[in-house]
Amino acid sequence: MPSTTPPTATTTCPNCSAPASGRFCASCGAPLEGAVCSTCRVPLTPGAKFCHRCGTPAGASAAAATAHTEASGFPAALPWAVAGIALLALIALLAGQRFNGARNPQADNTAAASAAGAVGPEAGGSGGAGVGVAPVRAPDISQMSPRERADRLYDRVMRLNEEGKQDSVNLFAQMGISAYQMLPEQDADSRYDMGRIAEVAGALPMARAQADTILASDPNHLLGLILAISTARAAGDSAAVHSFEAKLLSSQSAELARNLPEYQRHEREIAAAVDVARKQTTKS
Repeated sequence: MPSTTPPTATTTCPNCSAPASGRFCASCGAPLEGAVCSTCRVPLTPGAKFCHRCGTPAGASAAAATAHTEASGFPAALPWAVAGIALLALIALLAGQRFNGARNPQADNTAAASAAGAVGPEAGGSGGAGVGVAPVRAPDISQMSPRERADRLYDRVMRLNEEGKQDSVNLFAQMGISAYQMLPEQDADSRYDMGRIAEVAGALPMARAQADTILASDPNHLLGLILAISTARAAGDSAAVHSFEAKLLSSQSAELARNLPEYQRHEREIAAAVDVARKQTTKS
């Protein structure tokens, strides 16, 4: 009697090119079509080394995924919870402003400026009441798109990092990562921003996953290369740093000629990374 068991479909592993079947390659462990992350259950890109959402290594067991999540400092549900708490706090603050605004306009302006700080630069000015002093106006975040709010948080986290305020970086990093994860679509620009936030907050697997995802679809993308360089340097992998820096220098002219919007937005970071790569090449 002939067997009724359907034959197992085979394919070629996108990572090592070996014949493979199932959801993971038996030779190198890379995910194949249909594989999902063991932590957050999102579909994995075939050949990816890490989950592009939470940074869990591809093919990790449930126990290993749990250990990774705890070590990374960014459990899959935590950013969403933080974002929800922040939203509730903002709603409560705005409600309080409406209640007290008629009795104390100056206090209302001060509170509005504080609320603006979560998604934008701190309000400037000399402070104090007096004739001719314009009231402090907070930006209306309800009129911002999800991407604009995420970009405000990115700018804030990067500024806090430059100022050496690590506690504040860790606080706003969770909000920023959540904001980018909730975007309806991801592109190289948003993945770079999310990766940089994760990097300065110490979540290197998540940052490395964003670099891998960018380069998997666009191998010469400058932002993907810059993020790969910084995460390799943070991990102490000097060989990878030199390799990515060489590719950055060789790709720079052609990539900048593409005049991509994200290249214009991150012009300063690109110029700084190229300058460092050139100096390292000169030394070696």
